[in-house]
This record gives sequence, structure tokens and C-alpha cells, in this order.
Amino acid sequence: MIRNKVFFAAIFLCPLLIITPTHAAKSVEECQKQNTDKMSPSSMSRCLDGVISHVNRELQTWVNLHSFNLEEKALVNGRYSALNMFKRSQSNFITYRENDCRWQYLAVSPDRGADLAYKKCFVKLSNSRINALSDIESSSTP
Repeated sequence: MIRNKVFFAAIFLCPLLIITPTHAAKSVEECQKQNTDKMSPSSMSRCLDGVISHVNRELQTWVNLHSFNLEEKALVNGRYSALNMFKRSQSNFITYRENDCRWQYLAVSPDRGADLAYKKCFVKLSNSRINALSDIESSSTP
């Protein structure tokens, strides 16, 4: 079982190291630091696009890990309810994130910065989900 987790982690986590350029920002704070002198909304937006891409890859890695672990358990005990509920919760999270960030966009729109508000919200909620999934993983391993 531990061997499978190591193999799975190697397959899904190593591409994150290869795909992400070292100079790309990985947080909203890094984007803000990079854009302090420029203060161009378009450069900030592009930077946040990179952060969103990074966060999406990291979130998908955690989702894959939990799905893999739950599938493995289901094969042993024949109970797929936890896997099905996890998939539903992930789908519900995606819907929640979209709706929560969309209202923030609409609250700012049509003023400048509506897209930045949406993207910052997207990153914040995604990071929250990543933290929750990583906490679950770390508490379930001996």
C-alpha cells in the first residue's frame, strides 16, 4: 500500500516540478510584488493566469491522490460510497468556487479590476481546498 502511494506520488507530483517555470509566480503575493513598479492591470492579470494554472495543477494532483486512495480502498472492501461522495464533493466545490468568484466579479464590474477580483478569489478558494485535502492526507497516513 505504501509502495503504491510512493509510486503514485512520483507519477503525479514530479510533472509539477517539470512543467512550472521557475520564474513563474505561484501566489497572488508574488504577482503583487512583481507588479509593484509596473502596476499594469494587464500584466497583473497575466501573472494571475499563471498562478491559476499552477494552483489548478496542484489541486488536480491532490484530487487524483484522494481518488486513487479511495479507489484502492473500495477494491479491498467493495464499498464505493466514499469515492462517490468525494467525487460529488469535488464537483460541488468547483460549482461553489465558480459562483462565489462570479458574484465578486459582478460586484466590481464594470469598473476596472473585476477580472483581478475573480482571479484572486479563484486562487484563494483553490488554495483553501488544497490545504483541506492535504490536511486529510497527512492525518490519514500513519
